[in-house]
Amino acid sequence: MTAEGWTGPLDRASRTYVAGHRGLVGSAVWRALETAGFTDLVGRTSAELDLKDREAVFSFFADARPRYAVIAAAKVGGIMANNTYPVDFLSENLRIQVNVMDAALEHGVERLLFLGSSCIYPKLAPQPIKEEYLLTGHLEPTNDAYAIAKIAGIMQVQSVRRQYGLPWISAMPTNLYGPGDNFSETGSHVLPALIRRYEQARLDGVSSVTNWGSGSPRREFLHVDDMASACLHLLDHYDGSSQVNVGTGTDVTIKELAHVVADAVGYEGAIEWDTSKPDGTPRKLLDVSMLKDAGWEPRVSLEDGIRSTVAWFRDNRDALRH
Repeated sequence: MTAEGWTGPLDRASRTYVAGHRGLVGSAVWRALETAGFTDLVGRTSAELDLKDREAVFSFFADARPRYAVIAAAKVGGIMANNTYPVDFLSENLRIQVNVMDAALEHGVERLLFLGSSCIYPKLAPQPIKEEYLLTGHLEPTNDAYAIAKIAGIMQVQSVRRQYGLPWISAMPTNLYGPGDNFSETGSHVLPALIRRYEQARLDGVSSVTNWGSGSPRREFLHVDDMASACLHLLDHYDGSSQVNVGTGTDVTIKELAHVVADAVGYEGAIEWDTSKPDGTPRKLLDVSMLKDAGWEPRVSLEDGIRSTVAWFRDNRDALRH
């Protein structure tokens, strides 16, 4: 892929700020940067710096003066949380993004990566979903407020590029999983929810587990360490105004996923389906041609990734969110 002006790669000795460095996404980005030899990483916990506090964010940037920044901080949640608290998801994410990007612009951040979500695309977008499908149809109503916030972030990055000529970029990951995920009963997404459910079923010795729906919807899953690797690759090599899809380009049915999870935890009971419950969107797969053209491919297979995530869950279960 021909860059529009960026002459990367990033200078590994320059100060790099990771917003949200303790979360699923941000902690993976931090690990990837450390592994790649970055020697001046900066992060602040939410207790140390409330990114919704504009004055505090500007003060932080004035003191820290990072050359590069990755925005992995966000208010996130499952369908129930998004549908129940749309004001919170819209307002908090908008404030986080605007504060960080405005402060980054004010204090000379040269290169910034904004992370969003595949939910920015229309609910009925053609499959696989290309970057150009953004803003071509109605959003999924259960998480439209969160999606609008993320779309606003993309637009702010594009606006900074147009008005100031800075090589800021955006990346939109597919469904992520891995160490540091949310395994809570009320807030988790489908894969960590399945891991928790089947591990508990194994421990309790129950004879069967019943999942919602038919198991026929297809979903794409990307290990969070692969996501972080892709982000670093884009920071080093990509300079375009379009957001870049980050995924594997392949998907599985929820039924296939359930069997992989059951195998990974060692659950040997029956797997059943309650077809009276809704299935949701039949398919959600990203077109990752742009990412592949930039020279990046995923490395972690779904089976290996789930096995390692199960191991992490078992090691950290007592300390996890419930």
